[in-house]
Amino acid sequence: MSDQVWDVNKIRYPLKISANRRYFVDQDDKPVLVQGDSPWSLIVGPSPEEAELYMANRRDRGFNAIIVNLIEHFFTTDAPNNYRGVGPFTTKGDLSTPNEEYFKHADWVVETAARYGLQVFLAPVFVGYHGGDHGWEKEMVACGPEKCREYGRYVGRRYRHYDHIFWHMSCDQDPTIAMREVHAMAEGVKEADPRHLMTTLTAPESSAQGIFPGASWLDVNATYSYKLVHDCLRRDYQFEPTKPFVLIESTYEHEHNASEVQMRRQAYWAILCGACGQFMGNYPIWQFSQGWQQALGDRAATDMSHHRRFFESRPWWSLVPTKHRSVLTRGLGECHGLDYLATALTDDGTTLMAYMPTPRKLMLDTSKLTGGSFRVWWFNPRTGESITGGVLPAHSMCPLWPPPDPSGSGGESGDWGLIVDDAAKNLPAPGRVIWTSRN
Repeated sequence: MSDQVWDVNKIRYPLKISANRRYFVDQDDKPVLVQGDSPWSLIVGPSPEEAELYMANRRDRGFNAIIVNLIEHFFTTDAPNNYRGVGPFTTKGDLSTPNEEYFKHADWVVETAARYGLQVFLAPVFVGYHGGDHGWEKEMVACGPEKCREYGRYVGRRYRHYDHIFWHMSCDQDPTIAMREVHAMAEGVKEADPRHLMTTLTAPESSAQGIFPGASWLDVNATYSYKLVHDCLRRDYQFEPTKPFVLIESTYEHEHNASEVQMRRQAYWAILCGACGQFMGNYPIWQFSQGWQQALGDRAATDMSHHRRFFESRPWWSLVPTKHRSVLTRGLGECHGLDYLATALTDDGTTLMAYMPTPRKLMLDTSKLTGGSFRVWWFNPRTGESITGGVLPAHSMCPLWPPPDPSGSGGESGDWGLIVDDAAKNLPAPGRVIWTSRN
């Protein structure tokens, strides 16, 4: 079977929301899975040459989106100044005095991201985790709602003509103290730029829709969790009114004692629990501190390439999370634990996709699938390789075991992705996608 080729230049931005409000489509109405990284300080920290090194690397690894702070406050050597020592405002802390020289470099970063096929989730400000000096909360409150609204209008006007923008009001908290200012800034952006979608990062273990219910500017929900990520994802899938949502942040690589499987399971859980995209992060890359160039090749980025290949080999946009024990009746792990086995069915019932953090015996009820017989594929999220699991009959309870340890020791090892397809569709092995670019 031939490989599927994906060209980074084929997504026609800006993104739109699908008719069922569950995922994103481009201007040709083609579904777009958001596969993101989190280089928050890209505009401020690296030089132009270093920024291009980063963007080329992420393009080549299959990322199509990045989270970026338009202005930084704390997390680089000379913040809020950029790599050349130029600050974002001519009067320090006054959002009504944007510095043209600073924003010209920001323009260049945004334009260059387009050349590398990267959609920019652009944060006008970072309000800051629990306030303090990490973000702009104090300055926003000091400036007041009207100056915040005008700054929102300024950045909205400046970037509305870039197709690949996705606005991201970055709070990192429930912004009680600066709530009026956050709303004013978001409304100012939307007033000047109604053509791009907008979401927000809120407090850990919460989501945008939970903190900003009914906000006129909030187009897209976003999940933020460092604990039982799948619980938060399943909650956000049920929110009304229905909005597409992404896993905007969870554990970053090399932070919070994150294991390799933790980085993978939160990414696979996201799509199987109904999200239409997810973002990973890496320290030191997110703030471009010492050693970030060497970190470009760290494990999680490679694992995310496999993750994207897995989902894009099937119609992921039609997946519907399954109820506990409705299709797989054994081996699901703890419903509210880290060993949770997430499952989803395409809306026509012809494909089941699942992810298990640790190996175990499963029992599959094929009467819940559509088709006369079913082909099984095991996908190794550590290598991107697929192994056939044979063909199962319809209307049967079928036991399933993951493949043996690839090391040859004879045991079962590692996490696994599972795909069960209607055999009549003769679908290729999952993961056969190659990324190319005309760049």
